[in-house]
Amino acid sequence: MTVTALDQLNLAFADRFNARDLEGLMALNTEDVVFVPAPGTPVTGQDAVRGALEQFLGLNLPITMTVRHVFQTGSTGLAIADWTISGTGPDGSEIHLAGTTADVAVHDERHGWRYVIDNPFGTA
Repeated sequence: MTVTALDQLNLAFADRFNARDLEGLMALNTEDVVFVPAPGTPVTGQDAVRGALEQFLGLNLPITMTVRHVFQTGSTGLAIADWTISGTGPDGSEIHLAGTTADVAVHDERHGWRYVIDNPFGTA
């Protein structure tokens, strides 16, 4: 299932996150994606990105996502969205994570829109 509109990319991420669909999340990335799971700590490579996403999914909490802006030129785009993950974690502790993501994406006919840089703490 490809994302055909840039303003739907972050919403597709939230849908797949909430479905705990790791493979679906990975499919939203280019092969050489850079993922920034914490401010200033980018990871690259499919195994590292998969591991970082597994940690977020391991919280077993839903994510909410509100797209703020998208900017596009040709097949390159920038998507900015506010997100929140809140609730009681698996260990019983209260968790509240939030940020404003600043994501660079590319589009091609075969794959649709996909992340090149997924920076969930984009304003940090």
